[in-house]
Amino acid sequence: MCRWAAYTGAPIYLEEIVATPGHSLIRQSLSALRCHTAVNADGFGVAWYGDRAIPGLYRDVMPAWSDPNLRSLTATVRSALFMAHVRASTGTATSRNNCHPFAVGNWCFMHNGQFGGYDRYRREAEAMIPDSLYGQRKGATDSEALFLIALGEGLEDDACAALERATARLEALARSRGEGPYVRLTCAFSDGRRLYAARYASDEQAPTLFHRWSSSRAGRAVVSEPFDGEQDDWTEVPAGSFCTFEGEAVSIRPFRPSLAAAKAA
Repeated sequence: MCRWAAYTGAPIYLEEIVATPGHSLIRQSLSALRCHTAVNADGFGVAWYGDRAIPGLYRDVMPAWSDPNLRSLTATVRSALFMAHVRASTGTATSRNNCHPFAVGNWCFMHNGQFGGYDRYRREAEAMIPDSLYGQRKGATDSEALFLIALGEGLEDDACAALERATARLEALARSRGEGPYVRLTCAFSDGRRLYAARYASDEQAPTLFHRWSSSRAGRAVVSEPFDGEQDDWTEVPAGSFCTFEGEAVSIRPFRPSLAAAKAA
């Protein structure tokens, strides 16, 4: 599975999360510890917010450890809110359009996990993307489809409820047309002001999710696995949770796609 990291707080150089820690995201692309796939070499991406509402975006299909441009970018760009991702494909092609994060307007989104048997119901999933957003469909992943469906469900108005409804719709397809595990998901996304994250699975194997506030940086890292040896300082997010990070504040509420599905029935 993929690995990712996000940050919100006082501006820092991207390399402080992506490249320089002992178990940085680039190091995790070679030797991840808390996932089934130790090597994540199917592309990478970073998205960062600066002076404009829309995020900057850099993605490529090279392994993260072998791209000098990524090292240079992260060493010179400072941001108060950014996201980075290293990809291990669950079936779709290795291409730039399939690399996370995905961006639409002021929103960006990245995901770790899968919807089981996605190729069997991909056409039905594509039909769930509203016509007004379908032009933003650049790749072929279930992750990008989830993002666009969630935008159509009202991500701007209620991020948790919209993601619950989108996840429930894809989970229903996986249960009827796909295969187990039907859903395994952690994701992070942002509108440029707040950072959101969710952890969920249809079984007992939800991908891991941690966060930690750093007083020295005056910021919070949200990660799929800790990026240094001080793991006692990290807080693990329970499965079935939706998180909102804004400044030093953390809000965690239940994430229940099954409840959303029941209300829609």
